Amino acid sequence: MSTPSRRRLMRDFKRLQQDPPGGVFGAPCSDNIMIWNAVIFGPTDTPFEDGTFKLVLQFDESYPNKPPVVKFISKMFHPNVYANGELCLDILQNRWSPTYDVSAILTSIQSLFNDPNPNSPANAEAAQLYRENRKEYIRRVRETVEKSWADDSPTPSS
Repeated sequence: MSTPSRRRLMRDFKRLQQDPPGGVFGAPCSDNIMIWNAVIFGPTDTPFEDGTFKLVLQFDESYPNKPPVVKFISKMFHPNVYANGELCLDILQNRWSPTYDVSAILTSIQSLFNDPNPNSPANAEAAQLYRENRKEYIRRVRETVEKSWADDSPTPSS
């Protein structure tokens, strides 16, 4: 069944394949275009460097008028990521715009690795360490990077 949101997701996928942004990858599940698996690679010169972090994006028929639900499957230690993997990111909440596509969503999440917002914490402990004890914050992030290599958590297929 072709709907406006499904057609838009196909366009997003084509754009992502033709002009892939560095360090992110995303694709719809083979049996459901409304569920995407994504990977964000930790950016160079950040504590997340060398990490491979898996996410799932769940769209509904109101996309692109409503943002997808985005969740990290990989364990994350980050000021803007809740324990359940959900993100506190303005473009996924109150600053959403239908002009954002999957590529923009993934690159915005990747930029959080470079530039966390400890003033809007989803993880109070990570935010406090980021502000007050950067060395311990980096150590904890590096632990999650190492876990990301061995992370064989199942990716949802439907």
